[in-house]
Amino acid sequence: MKDTTLCYIEKDNKYLMLQRSNLKNDGSQGKWMGIGGHFEEGESPYDCAIREAWEETGLTLISPQYRAVVTFNSDKYETEQMHLFTCKEFTGTLIDCNEGNLKWIDKKDISSLNMWSGDLIFLKLLETEKDFFSLKLNYKGETLTDYYLNGKLVK
Repeated sequence: MKDTTLCYIEKDNKYLMLQRSNLKNDGSQGKWMGIGGHFEEGESPYDCAIREAWEETGLTLISPQYRAVVTFNSDKYETEQMHLFTCKEFTGTLIDCNEGNLKWIDKKDISSLNMWSGDLIFLKLLETEKDFFSLKLNYKGETLTDYYLNGKLVK
């Protein structure tokens, strides 16, 4: 199982989104998502989220909020445990990202983007859940088959 982070940086009711387009053998090619990536040796979830945000955006996160753990199970990809963050405070100036295109997207327009189905579920939970949550998403290929919120089957 691989450990990753994903952070949704917020400003003016928008999220900074990345459309993945520049990496070879990327299972998320063409899809939109937040900022993040794989842990490096010795990193905590906070360390990874802060480093990945800086590397991909040039922004320094201030007080990122650890919101959830999301487990992705798939018959096509390695199981992934993703540590989900949001952050409203940051410094710096956006840079060009070597993984794709960065764009501030209004939260009300997010659902119209090409995204993984499960991402839409946890984005909605980020807006409605105040407590830390655990989400498990089960995929066959790119199709979400069911999911569990805090250990309980939802779909």
